Amino acid sequence: MWKIANLEIESHVVLGPMAGVTSEAYRKFLKPFGVGLSFTEMVSDCGLFYGNENTLAYLPTQNTDRPVGIQLFGSKIENMQKAIEIIQKANIPYDFIDLNFGCPVPKVTKTGAGSSWLKKPQKIGEYVSQIVALSSKPVTAKIRLGWNDELVNFTQVVEQLEKAGVSAITIHARTTEQMYTGKADWNALAGLKMQMKIPLIISGDIFSLDDAIKALEVTKADAVMVARGAMGKPRLVEQIDKYLRTGVRLPDATLFEQSEYLKKYAQLLIEEKGERQAMMILRGIAPRFFNGYPGMKGLKSILSTNLVTKADLDTILSQIN
Repeated sequence: MWKIANLEIESHVVLGPMAGVTSEAYRKFLKPFGVGLSFTEMVSDCGLFYGNENTLAYLPTQNTDRPVGIQLFGSKIENMQKAIEIIQKANIPYDFIDLNFGCPVPKVTKTGAGSSWLKKPQKIGEYVSQIVALSSKPVTAKIRLGWNDELVNFTQVVEQLEKAGVSAITIHARTTEQMYTGKADWNALAGLKMQMKIPLIISGDIFSLDDAIKALEVTKADAVMVARGAMGKPRLVEQIDKYLRTGVRLPDATLFEQSEYLKKYAQLLIEEKGERQAMMILRGIAPRFFNGYPGMKGLKSILSTNLVTKADLDTILSQIN
């Protein structure tokens, strides 16, 4: 058990936000595997106060995956304040606000949002303190090591964020320039936790149980965030959660179990998005359920191109015994 402000969290496994993936259906699907905390997809502050339908669709509507945070991004305090006021007036089931200072994607950073904030740590402090003062729920933040190898300033940023009153910080152990290439540098964060008074969540390259164990050993973080590593590998969440609770190592899922997991996720996605849109999304995700299993190349190819209806999925998966 650990806490973000007064919010009690049972599992030390956190599900990271991923654009186009971590919709309510995905969060609901992974929750029973041992997710302690999850986040919405990244929500634009401007999208909220302009009433953009796509943006509004990212907001939580159910209680099935709580505790859950709404991850917001923006570059101007007045826009963020308006967005939070909208959230607080609406009847939305959420537990905290997470501010994204870690997204490295150019279309986000060129607007002054996401990880471009890392270039101005003093401004982050001023910005966040105003948000903390306005928000009726705890505020957390996600950052990276820095902008590039010449500007690795996470210690300064963490200090500013703590002073501003955030209740937890997630750090993706890469710079902005790295995007998602190279290796996450957990060693860079060794010793940081000792200087922090709030929880630290470690993110980046958590593709196996041993990755999670090593990242937590090196950083002494309170929790580990899984994102791309758990796409198509729901058992990974369960393996990490079980090990951290009991020291027991669960085996990897069988091919049949993976097929059953995919069917369950597909059903939740259909309920959320409708059959056609769900199948289009699954074309990108379904093949990942069979990564690393021998003899699955043809099936993965069919999943990525031939999915149009739920019947198509059932037919393809019927080949797996």
